[in-house]
Amino acid sequence: MRLTSSRADERPAVVVVVGASSGIGRAVSLELATRGHHVGLLARRVDELEDAALACRSAGAGSAWVTTCDVVDDGQVADAVADARARHGRIDAVVHCAGIVTYGRIEDADAEHASQVVQTNLLGAMTVARHVVPVLREQRQGTLVLVGSLLGHIAVPGMTPYVVSKWGVRALARQLRIENVDLPGVGIVHVSPGSVDTDIYDEALDSAGAVNSPPPPMQSPEQVAAVIVRVIDRGRGRGRGGGSVQSSMVNYALIAAFVVTPRVWDRLVGPVFERVSHRGRSSAR
Repeated sequence: MRLTSSRADERPAVVVVVGASSGIGRAVSLELATRGHHVGLLARRVDELEDAALACRSAGAGSAWVTTCDVVDDGQVADAVADARARHGRIDAVVHCAGIVTYGRIEDADAEHASQVVQTNLLGAMTVARHVVPVLREQRQGTLVLVGSLLGHIAVPGMTPYVVSKWGVRALARQLRIENVDLPGVGIVHVSPGSVDTDIYDEALDSAGAVNSPPPPMQSPEQVAAVIVRVIDRGRGRGRGGGSVQSSMVNYALIAAFVVTPRVWDRLVGPVFERVSHRGRSSAR
């Protein structure tokens, strides 16, 4: 059932979702669509994007359009943002959740894989922000949601490129908030999912040769999407400067353990993480 508001200023939002072809991005797009919003779906894989856009239209989206875009390509990102704004004359929110994973100790990690992870997760987020923030500032309102990770707050062994990239995304969000504090209508929000059951684990660039799985407790992409859409709804027309949001209460307990008892964390997290995050070893390397 489509949710509507009695407020005259609550017209359908124009939201761009980066990384919309699968996982959290697709779930966010569908959640927005059920509310009648206009959704721009960006990613590299056109077939998956078209399928997601069709699902959004069927779910009740005001409109849904597809733009193939690689977040590490500055020109493609610039064109995608300009196109989204031209379609409706504004952009109310952008959700950046494109990301990839690699496993393996830093000395064992494939150099190309490590570079891809940092480029996509961190430099991609920076590229999106570079083109979105000027639009929001010119409008004097709008929200940029950067989807990070619980691993942007804590450390685990065997995932150094990914963890570094997600700590960087959290730093980027903090930098953007302080640089845009002069415009209260512009919100920069960092959302940190914990363990989410998506294809990102199966598609990991795995230097360790493991068959990976999300460690418990898991959330569904739809649960995380609901958190992100609530963030967008709260910020519409107000921004409020943004903030940092955890997708699960479990995250707060894990962050507290990491900060308060670092020596215990460092000794225990390695064997525990290895046991719960790998289903086995694959033959492919």
